[in-house]
Amino acid sequence: MSTTTTRINPLSYLTEQLDDLKAKGTHFRLRVLEDEQSPVCTFDGRKVINLASNNYLGLTTHPKLREAALEATRKYGVGSGAVRTIAGTMKIHLELEEKIARFKNVEACVVFQSGFAANAGTVSAVLGKDDFIISDQLNHASIIDGARLSKAKILVFRHKDIGHAEEQLASVKHQPGRKLLISDGVFSMDGDIGPLPQLCDLAEKYGAIMMVDDAHASGVLGRNGRGTIDHFKVHGRVDIQVGTLSKAIGALGGYVCGSRDLIDFLYHRARPFLFSTSHPPSVAATCIAAFEVLENEPERIEKLWENTRFWKKELGLLGFDIGGNTTAASEIRTIMTATHKKAELDQALEVLKKVGKRMGILS
Repeated sequence: MSTTTTRINPLSYLTEQLDDLKAKGTHFRLRVLEDEQSPVCTFDGRKVINLASNNYLGLTTHPKLREAALEATRKYGVGSGAVRTIAGTMKIHLELEEKIARFKNVEACVVFQSGFAANAGTVSAVLGKDDFIISDQLNHASIIDGARLSKAKILVFRHKDIGHAEEQLASVKHQPGRKLLISDGVFSMDGDIGPLPQLCDLAEKYGAIMMVDDAHASGVLGRNGRGTIDHFKVHGRVDIQVGTLSKAIGALGGYVCGSRDLIDFLYHRARPFLFSTSHPPSVAATCIAAFEVLENEPERIEKLWENTRFWKKELGLLGFDIGGNTTAASEIRTIMTATHKKAELDQALEVLKKVGKRMGILS
């Protein structure tokens, strides 16, 4: 006689945790975009003004990028079919990396499947358990995860506090092991810029490796969007530059720039590079076209800054606190793009004004 037993779900604890999130009001569902990533688009059947996209320059729909993707697909197919170290390095991947290296004024570049992979893979590759990471407290999650994966000792300094950063460096000055000083170029939530010249001074004073994550500065700051290193004219003083192809560039991926030896080392030790299939040729071609647009259409960046200046001014006039808040107050991140029209921004300001008054934030 056979008996059946009811199997206890070993993942039931996940349901309990989800119920807890719902009770706290922090559970969310994914919004579904039904058309192009544009200033006005459709989410879940509703037409909205989109202030949440990292598509800073509107390149996701640029005709030159569309055509580059289609042409590469027709010529090379839809995928690379392998990891970079076996059979997945196509000529077009090398063309992209060479283009980025020239753009960033460095010896070499390697492209990763995402900006997250670029940060996490690089930090965990270049450091080990006997080393030290000195990191801004508001650095991106990918830096934090990379630091943990490296097993290096992590010292956090207060946001943009040069004095505290020096204290942390000085505290391990005589300890064996390498020291890595790392900061975002532009911080993702408040949009403030890292103090790169002073951090470079500290790195040189204490013999530390200097690393900058320029994800939100790529395509936005510096000449034709070359980033914070160019913005501050600290070329040659930043040992490791990380950027993204997923925001202003309009496509997908991340990259690391530096010396040829750094890039060669990452070929051998960066696990996301070693164990991930390379980009489809269409993505590589799209990114190449994007850098050409940066060089040839600088007016896009100026329009982005024009919209940004207008938005900040108008929010301030409405009475919103637009920066410098050091309390535990919650915040809303709004993102400008070069393709937002003034009428759209005016409409969004009116909505924020009404909601602000209804919530008692504005008088």
